Amino acid sequence: MSEDREAFSCSICLDLLKDPVAIPCGHKDEKTIYSYLVEELKKTGLQAAPADHCYAGSDDVACDVCTGRKLKACKSCLVCLISFCEKHLQPHYDSPAIAKHKLVEPSKKLQENVCSRHDEVMKMFCRTDQQSICYLCSVDEHKGHDTVSAAAERSEKQRELEVSRQNIQQRIQDREKDMKLLQQEVEAINGSADKTVGTVRRSSLS
Repeated sequence: MSEDREAFSCSICLDLLKDPVAIPCGHKDEKTIYSYLVEELKKTGLQAAPADHCYAGSDDVACDVCTGRKLKACKSCLVCLISFCEKHLQPHYDSPAIAKHKLVEPSKKLQENVCSRHDEVMKMFCRTDQQSICYLCSVDEHKGHDTVSAAAERSEKQRELEVSRQNIQQRIQDREKDMKLLQQEVEAINGSADKTVGTVRRSSLS
């Protein structure tokens, strides 16, 4: 089948031939047969090869399911701990059993979410030790510590960052007001000095 694909694909764009033509030697029947063969191949499911930009490069996250040359991943799953291209991700949308899995932007660091001790996904955060932990850690070496879900900790950190951002924004606005007031004072002093110089000059002339 791969030989068929090569025979009926454009050597430049790798797409299936859409309107093949015969060489200008008058063999019209060959053109008709060639077009017919391409249409039949399309009907039997032969698809064009993905364009090069769809394949994963050294800086891209590759699909862990693809065999051979791997396509770029479009999502990573924090439950499966693997990355998927669009085709292999589809079961996460179609199957109720895995539809609730947490999908994130493609990541090469999925294993950083796995507890090296228990081989479990770290879905909790220990505030006492300031580190991500798994459920087994929370009832083992972190028992009695101040632990929360990773989602709760993330929300708290985002809230703190927002408060910090607002405080910084307020300080910037306060500084801008102070600068305007200072500029107005400087302008007032310069205006007063100009008036004084003008008065002194008039006095000296009279």
